[in-house]
Amino acid sequence: MTTPDHNIRIGLPSKGRLSDLAIELLKEAGIRFRRQNRSLFAKVRDLPIDIIFLRADDIPVLCAEGAIDMGITGADLVAEANVDVDTRLSLNVGKCRLAICVPDDLEFNDPHQLDGKRIATSFANVTKNFLAEHNATAHLVPLSGSVEIMITLGIADVIVDLVETGSTLAANRLKIAYEIGQYETVLIQNKQQRHSEMAQRVIRRLEGVVIARGYSLLEYNIPQDNLEAALKITPGFKSPTITPLDDQQWSAVRVMVKSSDITSVMDQLEEIQASAILETPINNCRL
Repeated sequence: MTTPDHNIRIGLPSKGRLSDLAIELLKEAGIRFRRQNRSLFAKVRDLPIDIIFLRADDIPVLCAEGAIDMGITGADLVAEANVDVDTRLSLNVGKCRLAICVPDDLEFNDPHQLDGKRIATSFANVTKNFLAEHNATAHLVPLSGSVEIMITLGIADVIVDLVETGSTLAANRLKIAYEIGQYETVLIQNKQQRHSEMAQRVIRRLEGVVIARGYSLLEYNIPQDNLEAALKITPGFKSPTITPLDDQQWSAVRVMVKSSDITSVMDQLEEIQASAILETPINNCRL
């Protein structure tokens, strides 16, 4: 199946947690489509956008080659592919660390200790670059999965792998010895930036969802004498909305606050006599 040339093509991971995250983000951004019977193609309703489902690690390469115009994938996979694409937006989901992991009884203090070691990894290019930066020489064992068991099997002395919670490492009696990098899900674009107007609309829509997920709308009433102190606590994304109440000794304030700070901010506002403090989730926004 070929896609019309006038449609922008966006590559999404075809399966797994990354696929679910990407689909949910697009739907929240109003980019809605239906994938039928695990098809590799889907059309977006009311917009000239075609969705193409691909292996997550193929998306950077296919974006660089122009087979797709944009793609959502892991920044770790972009780094590993070592291709020339534009990273347009960090999506603040799918966060992970790429780390050197060693047996939990091994003392590891310096990357130079990797010299002469056997390293099993699915990230051969990133690992090579890391070794070169630290003037270490090691034997790489490139693998596509199940890296954490390779030390037990005697295939490797050390592994380089993605770490989220660390529970898999603990189950295999491994520990993080050195963190190579931190990664998250990103939106990438081909360097030629075909269909730039529609691409920018996609970016702005996704940006609105990403920002909204990080903020809540906070509303509260505050005595006029304490308004200045309240605004220091809640300066807002740019500035708050302040509305005088019928009682001229009070004002109502509406302001965006980082969701992670909400509870602490509420405590501080209460201490200066704020009342009717309400939090409302933000589903989408444009700033």
